[in-house]
Amino acid sequence: MSSTPADSGGPQSARDIAEVPALEIVSTAALHLMSAAAVHLGLAEDLPEHRDLDEARTLIEALAGLVVTSAPRLGHHHAAPLRDGLRTLQLAFREASEVEDAPGEGPGERLTGPVSPTRSGR
Repeated sequence: MSSTPADSGGPQSARDIAEVPALEIVSTAALHLMSAAAVHLGLAEDLPEHRDLDEARTLIEALAGLVVTSAPRLGHHHAAPLRDGLRTLQLAFREASEVEDAPGEGPGERLTGPVSPTRSGR
């Protein structure tokens, strides 16, 4: 008999998760994706030498999917910081990459549109 993640927590964990608002779950997932992408971009203070752009690309693309698809339900107030974090990671990826992606081909840009630094600082 195989055990699934739902089986291991039992009914109590299902009740506990049922009490957590979707906004909190989405935000937490986004934060985990952002943090992991930052580490793989070499941006973590305690791991500055660690860089794996292939892993970072995957995480940023997953984050873009989450942010773009959930933003309409989250509302501007909650979605704006997630969009800003995503854009920051996309720009950091472009800066870290030795081989530049074409505009619109960077991680998550198929969903967000091309990103580029602005001259005026935005």
